[in-house]
Amino acid sequence: MGEVIHKRHKPLQVNPFKLSQPMGATLAFLGIDGCMPLMHGGQGCTSFTKVFFTRHFCEPIAIQTTAVTDAIAVLDGGNYSIVESVKNITKKVTPSLIGLHTTGLPETKGDDIRGVAAQIDYPLIYVNTPDYEGSFESGWALTCKALIEQLVESTETIDDNKLILLPHISLQPIEVEKIKEFIEGFGFNVFVLPDLSTSLDGHLGDKQAALSSGGITVAEIRRLADAGLVITVGDSMQGCATVLQKKNSEMRHQHFSHLQGLEATDALAALLLTETGFSGPPLPVARWRQRMQDAMLDSHFSLGQTRFLVAAEPDHIAGICQSLYDAGGKVTLAISTIDSPQLEKIKAEKVLVGDLEDAEQMADDYDLIVGNFHCEALAHRLHKGLVLRGFPNWEQVGNPLKNDVLYEGGAYFLFECANAATEMRGRQTG
Repeated sequence: MGEVIHKRHKPLQVNPFKLSQPMGATLAFLGIDGCMPLMHGGQGCTSFTKVFFTRHFCEPIAIQTTAVTDAIAVLDGGNYSIVESVKNITKKVTPSLIGLHTTGLPETKGDDIRGVAAQIDYPLIYVNTPDYEGSFESGWALTCKALIEQLVESTETIDDNKLILLPHISLQPIEVEKIKEFIEGFGFNVFVLPDLSTSLDGHLGDKQAALSSGGITVAEIRRLADAGLVITVGDSMQGCATVLQKKNSEMRHQHFSHLQGLEATDALAALLLTETGFSGPPLPVARWRQRMQDAMLDSHFSLGQTRFLVAAEPDHIAGICQSLYDAGGKVTLAISTIDSPQLEKIKAEKVLVGDLEDAEQMADDYDLIVGNFHCEALAHRLHKGLVLRGFPNWEQVGNPLKNDVLYEGGAYFLFECANAATEMRGRQTG
């Protein structure tokens, strides 16, 4: 763990890579089958989010807006816009749930979305996600918490074979699926909230859907409280587990800061072995662990010569830095979108809350960047290596199927970083 620097003196973000809370809330609602996200704010906020996710996932994205203008916000407070939007949505489609979340304009005005929600006779979840606070990661976590508080039914019964997985936002759909399958290999019946693994995983559907297709169902969310064990991945999700345990005090909770790298995956496997009493892991798991160990050896030489900058959400940074550290890579600089307790534990020499202006000013500290699409121009300008990770990635196809977690994904990630570092050095000496 390195020096944590909290840069708070800057009055604005310059060349930001940070994403907003409403966008995180939208993505969370897209992990529920048949859900319609309804963004309460200006039409441009929703249009941008729709285009943003469409480009990243290469899929049509279902989302609606209350289309609040500054005049409506002042004169009406936006209440009428919400009610009319719900009426218009339900005239055309029949969502299983409407996910109402806010933006900066109605939050500044102080709209009472809880009061409005109580007046609407349709399944609706509300969550306050002002875009002047938090980030992508916190928007997802707040929405998950709201889903649990407003939908999950309390119970006192326990099903020890039932397990709930609460993943952080930076896990791509295939990563959620791989974690789910890993746990199921030990005999558990796993439910994921929110679950992108069957909604935005890049599958070819029968036709373009007007609603989110795939993901956990509303009925399944209502019945989550009888699970014997809940596993959170990412520090941003711990509050969600606390709320879930209030629905059933007998439910147990195990937390993982991330599931990247050998040590973290070993810890998950050890937990599942203890819970099940298995004498050893399933054979495919043991085989992938051996491959992961070999990948660490094979990539060590290239990674050990490379200084890394990692720019991402806090929970994502933690996993990437640990994976590189385990294989001998040196993360000299990690830049987070927001502050988080996670930053105190990250395996990096310097950790700060900042933007890509900070990255440019500290360009002498690193050789290769691991970050989202917004880092690409910086890497080209500074002649740095680049491994694209996180949201958004508009340059490459196949984002939903990029896997960096557990033994299998960890091996792939190390190979990609090592190859990128070798290619970078080849360009510099050529």
